[in-house]
Amino acid sequence: MKILTRLAIMSIVICFSLNRGFSQNPIISHIFTADPAPIIYKDTVFLYTSHDTASVEATNYKMPDWHVFSSTDMVTWKDRGALLSPKDFSWATGDAYAAQCIERNGKFYWFVSTFHKSDQNSKGGAAIGVAVSDSPTGPFKDAIGKALITNEMTTDLKHPWDDIDPTVFIDDDGQAYMFWGNGSCRSVKLKSNMIELDGPITTF
Repeated sequence: MKILTRLAIMSIVICFSLNRGFSQNPIISHIFTADPAPIIYKDTVFLYTSHDTASVEATNYKMPDWHVFSSTDMVTWKDRGALLSPKDFSWATGDAYAAQCIERNGKFYWFVSTFHKSDQNSKGGAAIGVAVSDSPTGPFKDAIGKALITNEMTTDLKHPWDDIDPTVFIDDDGQAYMFWGNGSCRSVKLKSNMIELDGPITTF
């Protein structure tokens, strides 16, 4: 009986210890978030998310901005705030869809998807922009003053919401690529400055 009692106590202690080492799920519970995209920089995880403010009764989402969270232990997370919004892009309108931030040469490039205003550069539809900062927590600003990808640049699909959800990858040889799409997958090479395309768009 003593052995069983000791084993039970040890089990409780181990479970308690393990529980202290893991984060709760969901890790972000004070606001509604979606589309998480993490990066690691100087032993800190930075998590870039979209942010849904729609009411519980709403039948659709309402995504006004992008948030950043950080953690040094993957358990405790700090909300760095809403650090970017479609309103920060003069050409943009509508919701803040999925996005990803990536570091290169000490600068942070935040690739975002939203919708384009109808103007001289586009008739509207989904578009991808890029913001830049010297810090993973901003301040971020529009890197080029226009969309990097507009709906007119991709014509394989007829619907106007296909240019969303960008992700960026830097290969071992230093070549950067961007992938995105909704209904089909697109890719394109990026120049080393991360704010210009370096070749044609490929659809697959």
